[in-house]
Amino acid sequence: MTSSTRTSAQLIWDLPLRLFHWLLALSVLGAWITHKLGTTAFAWHRWFGYACLVLVGFRCAWGCVGPRYARFTNFLRGPSAAWRYARDWLSPRSVAHLGHNPLGGWMVMLLLVLVAAEGVTGLYANDEIFNAGPLYGYITDATSDSLSGWHRILADALWYAIGLHLVAVSAYFFLRGENLVGPMITGRKSGTWLPSDAGIAGSRVLLALALAAACAVALYIIVATAPEPSLMLF
Repeated sequence: MTSSTRTSAQLIWDLPLRLFHWLLALSVLGAWITHKLGTTAFAWHRWFGYACLVLVGFRCAWGCVGPRYARFTNFLRGPSAAWRYARDWLSPRSVAHLGHNPLGGWMVMLLLVLVAAEGVTGLYANDEIFNAGPLYGYITDATSDSLSGWHRILADALWYAIGLHLVAVSAYFFLRGENLVGPMITGRKSGTWLPSDAGIAGSRVLLALALAAACAVALYIIVATAPEPSLMLF
């Protein structure tokens, strides 16, 4: 096969990574909706927050032991590489990447950090009425109020980052003709630039299930062993 021959579709994004992507999107959206619904939906808001934390924990582990394109070492590059990619984005010098490009890699990390910080502050936050996070009992009322403020600030920052992510995905489609959504659904990519041996061998589903279960159990233990909060919110 020559380099100019279009390759058959090859598996680039493993199934656990794709499920993580869409489940995290649904969990963030669910957390936002249940927040807007008010105190009556607080229990659901908490569960969506738990889901976000478990998913982020899984992604951090998967970034170390998952298939090739899921690993942080595959797509995290220094500032100079990110700058060169941004500079050449619309020029003929721009290079297509099998996994995340240098800018996309840092967007992944930004979103992970923001979701993790939002979830962790939510564990200690309160709604200034009668609901509080499960770890409220570890801290003072004043500290919880401060973390509640950060919880709101981080929520705004997260939505700005999500908006930037959606704009970037749209720009790739309309300006470069690259569909980034399709491969995140099917897991497969094809093209003349794709080497014939680029694909991954499999998705390591059992390992992913074990890691996700471990993250869920760890969060359960943290929440279940927390002291009962003594709410002084009025």
